[in-house]
Amino acid sequence: MPKKKVLIMGAAGRDFHNFNTVFRDNRQYQVVAFTATQIPNIHGRKYPAKLAGKLYPKGIPILPEEDLVRLIMKHEIDQVVFSYSDVSYEYVMHVCAAVTAAGADFKLLGMSSTALKSKRQVVAICAARTGSGKSQTTRKVCGILKDKGMKVVAIRHPMPYGDLTRQVCQRFASLADMDKYDCTIEEREEYEPISARVRWSTREWTTRSS
Repeated sequence: MPKKKVLIMGAAGRDFHNFNTVFRDNRQYQVVAFTATQIPNIHGRKYPAKLAGKLYPKGIPILPEEDLVRLIMKHEIDQVVFSYSDVSYEYVMHVCAAVTAAGADFKLLGMSSTALKSKRQVVAICAARTGSGKSQTTRKVCGILKDKGMKVVAIRHPMPYGDLTRQVCQRFASLADMDKYDCTIEEREEYEPISARVRWSTREWTTRSS
């Protein structure tokens, strides 16, 4: 049975996670490319071969989202997986219409396909929009749990501004750790406030069992 050719639409976050949990080392699919938007200077790079798994020895290209329809037709794409947020329902449906008109299926992946397994109790802090208060809520929840005597670790995917291979697993427990990983100003704004309360770990670009 031929592999289904896939494009993953993203913004250097959920798209990589969806690849790792569903498509990495999965011989039923061939991920032709990621398309990128929102984050500057992401397109033109590659998702590294070291992280992409044995099926992608040359890595996976990250291409501009504006080329989406052309890529579908050029590569005879079977499925387009929408994997980012901060957009309206109207925009998602507009993309869906463009994808299906070009001949591919349009797909959204749910929690049962993409959630990581944990032996520990998990509190998930989620939102549909940047700036809605996830970080502040995380700090508050961590503080409440710490005050109850619980051991707390906050986990999020790495920000994609640096070398993705070096960002496979990072642990922030102090400001010195942020110097160690050459954190950008935006990363420090995210990591510093919470590092005073809990250990902060970022681990996303690895395998489905991470």
